[in-house]
Amino acid sequence: MPTNTLNGRTFQVDAEGFLTRRDEWSEDLAADLAGLLGLELDEAHLAPLRFMRQDSAVTGVTPTLRRMQTVGGFGVKDLFTLYPGKPAKKMAWLAGLPKPVGCV
Repeated sequence: MPTNTLNGRTFQVDAEGFLTRRDEWSEDLAADLAGLLGLELDEAHLAPLRFMRQDSAVTGVTPTLRRMQTVGGFGVKDLFTLYPGKPAKKMAWLAGLPKPVGCV
């Protein structure tokens, strides 16, 4: 497994750069990673990341946008505003989770 270092934090990633060990994630690391995307995380950004981590701990999979909406109560349009482009993929990357299967 490749290893990345960002602002003094070392973490293992897969070939696409997604963290491979849940225990290496922190909100500070997420904030540093967000900076690479040109994002500054605030509470509105962190709420879906926290939900994704809690939900995936129970289900064993990274939640899709549909699950984020139906179970998490997040509006899909709001997620696209917070994380433009590919929100499910960006949020999973920032939340330290595997790339979602079928991002919808």
